[in-house]
Amino acid sequence: MSTFEQLGLSSETLQAIYKLGFEEPTPIQEKAIPLALAGADVIGQAPTGTGKTAAFGLPIIEGASTNQEHIQGLVVVPTRELAIQVAEELNKIGEYKRVHTLPIYGGQDMMRQIKLLKKRPQIVVGTPGRLMDHMRRRTIRLQNISIVVLDEADEMLNMGFVDDIQYILGDMPAERQTLLFSASITKAVESIAKQFMQEPTMIQATPRNITVPSTEQHYIEVPERKKFDILCNLLDLHSPEAAIIFGRTKKRVDELNQALSRRGYSTGAIHGDLNQSQRNAVMSQFRSGSIDILVATDVAARGLDIEGVSHVYNYDIPQDPESYIHRIGRTGRAGRKGVAFTFITHRELDHLRIIENLTKRKIIRHPMPTLTDALAGQQQVTIERVLKTVEESALSAYRGMAESLLEHHDSVTLLAATLKLLTKEPSTTPVQITEDNYVLPRAKKERTPGPQRTPRRPRRSHNKSQNKSHNKPRHKSHD
Repeated sequence: MSTFEQLGLSSETLQAIYKLGFEEPTPIQEKAIPLALAGADVIGQAPTGTGKTAAFGLPIIEGASTNQEHIQGLVVVPTRELAIQVAEELNKIGEYKRVHTLPIYGGQDMMRQIKLLKKRPQIVVGTPGRLMDHMRRRTIRLQNISIVVLDEADEMLNMGFVDDIQYILGDMPAERQTLLFSASITKAVESIAKQFMQEPTMIQATPRNITVPSTEQHYIEVPERKKFDILCNLLDLHSPEAAIIFGRTKKRVDELNQALSRRGYSTGAIHGDLNQSQRNAVMSQFRSGSIDILVATDVAARGLDIEGVSHVYNYDIPQDPESYIHRIGRTGRAGRKGVAFTFITHRELDHLRIIENLTKRKIIRHPMPTLTDALAGQQQVTIERVLKTVEESALSAYRGMAESLLEHHDSVTLLAATLKLLTKEPSTTPVQITEDNYVLPRAKKERTPGPQRTPRRPRRSHNKSQNKSHNKPRHKSHD
C-alpha cells in the first residue's frame, strides 16, 4: 500500500487531503494518480464509493496553475447533484493551492453562472446540456483545456448523452489528457474511448466482494451532535472487554480519546502521527488489558493483528467500502462472534447501501440507546460480577462482617447498597467534539431499464458568425 507522499503530490495538496482525513490512497487512487500525473490517458473501472473523485481530482489540482486566466480542466458529469458534489470536493483539495472549481449545471440561473465564470475558475465541473449552452454563448471556451474527465461515463451514455459528449470533446484541442471513469465498460464507453483517447491505460479497482459472516453488523442513524453520547451509552450497555472505535481523521481520534477519558473510560489512541515507539506502547497496553478501548484511524485498521476484540464501533462511516471490511474484520476472529456498530447521519444512508451490496450482507438498523439503557447495562454487569464472585471466591473472611451488618439492616437494603457502589453509573461530563462536515460521495441509485431519451443536440444560434463557427466538423481527429 502506497502513501500519498509516495504518489508525488505537492505539499499544498498533501496538506489539503490530510485535512480531509485521508491517510492512505484507495486502490483506484493508488493506480490512477501516478498515471494521470505522468500525463497518460486513463480508463478507470471503479464503482461509486471507491474514492474515484480524488483519483482524478488530485491530478487535476496538481496540474492547474493560478497564473493562467483560462479554464484548464473540465469534468463532465451526468447530474447536477454530482456536479455540485465533485466541485465541493475539488475546492477542498485545491484549498492550499488556491485552485478554484466552479460547478455548471441546468436549473441554476444562467446569468449568475456567467458572472461566476468571469472570475476565471481554473476548473469547471458541468453537466453536458448546460456546458453546451455556455459553449454556444461563448461563455465557456474549451480551446485551452489541458485535461478533461468523464465521470460516471456509462451512466451519461446510458442517459442518452452520446451526441453531447461527442460535441463537447470534439471542440477541445487534440493535444490534451483524457481520463474516463465508469462503473462498467460498455460498448458505448469503448466507442468514446477509441474515438477521443490516446492509447489509454486501463485500470480496475473494484472492491472485493467480501463477507464477514462471524460479525453481527448494525447501524444507528444519529445526528452528528448526538454521536458521542450515543457512543457512551453503547459502551455502558455492552461493557466490552476489548473494543476498537474508528474515526475518520487524526484530529477526530485524538478528540474522542480525550473525551472518553474525561468520562472515565480506559482508552488509548493510534494514528499516523504517532511514532513507532508510541504506537507500540499503546498496542501493548491494549493487548495486556491495561486499556479496554482503542481509538484508531483506518491506517490502524489495516495493520492491527489483535485477538479478543469483541466490538467495533465506526464513529464515522469510512469513505470507501473496503475500509469498512478492514475495520470490522478486527472482530469476529478465530471462530468467535463479533459485533460491529456503524454511526451514520441521514445523508449517509445511500453510502451504507453500497457497503451492503458489496458485502452481500444486510446491516441491521439499531435504535439509539438511552441513558436508562446504559444504566441497565452497567447494573447487569455488576450482577454478573457478584454472582461470579459467589461461585468462585472464598468468602469466609467476609462472612462475619456480613452477619454483623444483617443484625442492623435487612438483606435487600444491604444488597441494593452494594450493587449501587459497584455499578459504574453513566457519566454526562461535558466534552467538546468538533463536528465533521466531510461529505461522502453520493451513491448512484439503481436505474430501471427503459427507453433512452432522445439525444440532445445543440441548438443553432441566430447569430450568423456563431453559426459559421459551429458548422465545422463535429469530431476532430485524435490519431
